[in-house]
Amino acid sequence: MKRLLLTGARGFVAGSVLRQADAQWTVHALSRGDGFVTSRVHWHHFDPRGARELSDLFRTVRPEVVVHTVAVADIDYCETHREEARQVNVELTRALAELCAVHGAKLVFCSTDTIFDGEHAPYREGDTAGPVNFYARTKVEAEQIVAQSGAPAVIARLALVVGLPVFGAGNSFLAKMVAALRAGRAVPMPTNEIRTPIDVLTLGRALLELADGPHTGTFHLAGNESLSRFEMGRRIATRFDLPTQLVVATDPARMPGRARRARDVSLDNAKARVQLSTPMLNLDPALDLVLKCAGDARS
Repeated sequence: MKRLLLTGARGFVAGSVLRQADAQWTVHALSRGDGFVTSRVHWHHFDPRGARELSDLFRTVRPEVVVHTVAVADIDYCETHREEARQVNVELTRALAELCAVHGAKLVFCSTDTIFDGEHAPYREGDTAGPVNFYARTKVEAEQIVAQSGAPAVIARLALVVGLPVFGAGNSFLAKMVAALRAGRAVPMPTNEIRTPIDVLTLGRALLELADGPHTGTFHLAGNESLSRFEMGRRIATRFDLPTQLVVATDPARMPGRARRARDVSLDNAKARVQLSTPMLNLDPALDLVLKCAGDARS
């Protein structure tokens, strides 16, 4: 079995990777919280703000692949907690990349669509980054570190991820949105922020495929449709049979304390569609997949 080191294992994206890792993988899951233990999943307590124990962990685990998902990803939080964001998003990535280079492990690094300035979508893998907030700047710097590390590496730029989490709500805006709508609360959604959403199940499969195969370089993991957050919210409400009128159009410029976002960071996913066997989906079939998985988990 192949040895996979998974950071942020209780997180939204990593939870999907963990759930879908098949019998070929022995997973060493890094997390600050407790998880489940099986014959193929081993949990290691790890604080991403301190990377000194990583060297010992690499010597013990001897990972063949590292899938690095952990990040301080709240854009507004990053603006006001820059030292913490830099420590996790940049310096932890640096430490992992250096260790992967030394030990010959492959690194799959999760970056973001928000590294782009939003003025020239859809973006291809070779397009120039233009970050407009501190979170995006940390991700650009981390990408550069990974690319220059000498480790065999994949930079996976993730579009907005939709889905239901394995461990708590986490960063799942879908889980929070559905809970609010079921409680009869309005959900404000920007009309002028455009993304190419990907469901968390497809994303987990794609990351495992990138981890397992010979792929290196940059990949855009995104759905096939460019949608405003507002349009996305309305379609989610419809698919979940929830009141669409509670999804309210909003202007982000009028939301106090909100960091700047790029207008349209739609990703061109042609490379992933050609080189990966994992299909990239439109939003409606992606939501169908999410609902089916949720139903299977309850049964």
